[in-house]
Amino acid sequence: MDFFILSDLADLLSARARHFKTILHAMQLRTSFMHLVTVLLAAFTVVSGFTYERLDKNDAVLLVVDLQEGLYQIARDQSAVAMKNNIVAHAALGKVFNLPTILTTSSETGPNGLMTQEVLALHPNATFIHRQGEVNAWDNPDFKAAVEATGKRQIIIAGITTDVCTAFLALSLRDAGYSVFANSDASGTFDVKTANDANDRMRVAGVQVLSMFAVALELMRDWRDTPGAPELLPFFDKYLPEYGILARAHDDAVRNGTLSALEVQICV
Repeated sequence: MDFFILSDLADLLSARARHFKTILHAMQLRTSFMHLVTVLLAAFTVVSGFTYERLDKNDAVLLVVDLQEGLYQIARDQSAVAMKNNIVAHAALGKVFNLPTILTTSSETGPNGLMTQEVLALHPNATFIHRQGEVNAWDNPDFKAAVEATGKRQIIIAGITTDVCTAFLALSLRDAGYSVFANSDASGTFDVKTANDANDRMRVAGVQVLSMFAVALELMRDWRDTPGAPELLPFFDKYLPEYGILARAHDDAVRNGTLSALEVQICV
């Protein structure tokens, strides 16, 4: 008799367990579905409300943040040659487009080191804020006042490290209502993963993360403008040789070129 009672009890418990699993599965499906709906609605809201804000050379200020010789040595997410080139190119954008330019360093008497000499040579008369301790440049009253004094609402920024010097300031500037454009080529950090995480963090806050090439061309907009081709092609030839050699090859072909033996047949 006891055996049959225990058997019935086991069957009942097994049935209850199957019923519970069915309910739990249904709840998980419902939760997953609701999460998917939430994500899709958020994406639709962002896309439908998107406005393309382009860089405007008349409303932009260039910030050179902690591009220091000591910190330069820990920028390992790109080669040392590329990093130095991109640092100087970032600073040179201010000269090409006549942008108000603000330099700042962090604790330069310590391991962080001095501002890169090539940058100082490009901007000997620029506002230069020597921060004594503030990690986030926006926490320094003199730096904050210098940015505000420009009257510009678009901020072009690059710094070492990407996850600290660039990201902290970019997030603070977004919080203060500025439009922020981070030059990812001229920002460096310990490794690619750290750079990607920092750039993702900034994008979520509305920072536009873009290349030096994109910054330059969005400021220019039209090769016929001033600055235009006569100003930008020498800049690219010096700092972006891939494009500089392209322009040189074109000029050589126009002056001295003859048709090659290559015949391209287009099939329609």
